[in-house]
Amino acid sequence: MITTIILIVIAYLVGSLSSAVLVAKFFNVPDPRTQGSGNPGATNMLRLAGKLPAIITLLADALKGALPVFFAVLIDMSGFSLGLIALAAVLGHIFPIFFKFQGGKGVATFMGALIALSPLTGLIAVIAWIAIALVTRYASLASLLACAVATGCTLFFEPGAFIPVLLTFALIAWRHLENIKLLQQGLESKIEF
Repeated sequence: MITTIILIVIAYLVGSLSSAVLVAKFFNVPDPRTQGSGNPGATNMLRLAGKLPAIITLLADALKGALPVFFAVLIDMSGFSLGLIALAAVLGHIFPIFFKFQGGKGVATFMGALIALSPLTGLIAVIAWIAIALVTRYASLASLLACAVATGCTLFFEPGAFIPVLLTFALIAWRHLENIKLLQQGLESKIEF
């Protein structure tokens, strides 16, 4: 129990490292929290700074979720605890203590955590995101549907983690409410590959 609590705190702190803000500072581009969509994530970085900063942001965000969960897997933690650690990493990304609790939407961090939690679930989620994004060119729609698919897959591949994963998905869906409204109105921005 103590180990789980310690790893939850570490996962939250790791998640709180805002990759987009740090990458923006490194590349000397505007703070993604104040430019573009205002979201410190890979999609906004793509629009503001181009492919390389966006790819670095994406990979760093995914690692924030993967590393704490992977470490927990290495020490033989159970499904429910792994799910809580994944949730903590995503909470850190969305509400980062180091960046005035102004974070992103948590999708890449969630995907990274899922890959460490259940590689097959993570792989299915990534493939679903890519396929939906290529067809629709809506990052938000791809994110929501891929996260929903991954949450369902968790029931089959890591059922012990399902409840925390479901809570994580609910949190991500809540963070996408504005995007959902824009999608319904046909006003959501498309991504250019």
